[in-house]
Parts: sequence; structure tokens; C-alpha cells
Amino acid sequence: MDESLPALMNTLSTIDELQFAPALQDESIEDSTSDHALLEATRTGDQDAFAELVGRYRNQITSYIYRMTNDYDGAVDLAQETFVRVYRAADRYQRSYAFSTYIYRIATNLAISELRKRKRRKLVSLTGFFLSSDGSEPMEFNPPDDRPLQDKELVDTERRNAVQRAIGTLPEKYRAPLILRDVDGRSYDEIAKILETSEGTVKSRISRARGFLREKMTAYL
Repeated sequence: MDESLPALMNTLSTIDELQFAPALQDESIEDSTSDHALLEATRTGDQDAFAELVGRYRNQITSYIYRMTNDYDGAVDLAQETFVRVYRAADRYQRSYAFSTYIYRIATNLAISELRKRKRRKLVSLTGFFLSSDGSEPMEFNPPDDRPLQDKELVDTERRNAVQRAIGTLPEKYRAPLILRDVDGRSYDEIAKILETSEGTVKSRISRARGFLREKMTAYL
């Protein structure tokens, strides 16, 4: 394959183009035969085929990474890196599972890697900064705003923001399956394949994640 990949990635260059739409219906994005055919064409140097794959998955992948990382600009960059890796590894792609599983696995690994980098940076730069006065427990980095909101729209907006912040406090192993299931609507079977674990583990982690969210959201209910 040639080296003109950057030209193909222009569609991911601006956040304004991204709508963060919910997952498309299965018939338009889960057609593994069509996906396989497009990737096979990509392997032979068909850039239009790869551009079609990018257009088909870019909003969903970027939206997923954004919900994982809570960073728009970073989500765009990581989505682009996801497609770069798909392109460069096209010759090694295995047809034994759905392309959607494959690309979500790459996106998940990149998002988790970014979250772990952030955690390491925070440990270096913020250790002790958010400790309570007695030094016992760290303060909530994004505490809920307890001020009363009279307007229903403002209340709904604050609740949605609170949910996003609460999701952002979950450990990666709970955050990813929760978003894949409750936001993206993926099946337990596909989530297990994306995360390379068992369905039982997926269900257990989602259950625990929902419990954590209920506790976090008490102040907003």
C-alpha cells in the first residue's frame, strides 16, 4: 500500500464536522461482509474503499473515545490514530470476527492507554494537592454543584454533565463495558470480544459500574 494515508485522514481534522451521533443501525454499520470487502480493497491500495470505512465509523469511534476520555480534541486525535492503525495493519487483518469488533478493540486500547498516561501525570503533578485538610481522603476532582437550578432545561443539562463526569471517575475496566453497552448498545457477546474477556466478566463489570454510578448520582436525583 502507498504512503498517502495523511490525505485520507483529512475528514478527521476538525471537531466541527463531528456530530457524535448514536450508533447506526446494524444493517448500515454491522454489515461485516461489506466491511470485509472494503478492507480487502484497502489492502490492494484502493483509497476510496478505506475512505468509505472512515466515513462509516468515524463518528461512532470518535464519540466512543470522547465518552471514554471526556476530551473532544483528544478523541479526534485518537480516532485518527485508530484508523491509521487499521490502515497500516490491513495486511494482517483476520476475517474471523466482525470489523466493528476489531476497530472498537483498537479504539478501546488507545483510550485506556491515554487514561493511564493521564493517571501517571496526575500522580506526579497533583499528589497531595487535593487532599482534605486532615490528609485522609482525596477530594472529588469534579464535585457536584449543589446550587439549586430552577429551569428544567438547566437541570437536565446539569444531570447529563453529571453523568458524564461520574462515568469519567470509573476505573477503565468498568468504564469501557458500561459505555459499550449502555451508550453504544453493543451486545454482551461483542463487548466480550472487544475487551477480550468472558461474557460473565462483562456482565459483572457492567453491573458494578451501574452501582457506582447510582452512588455518584445520588446528589442529582
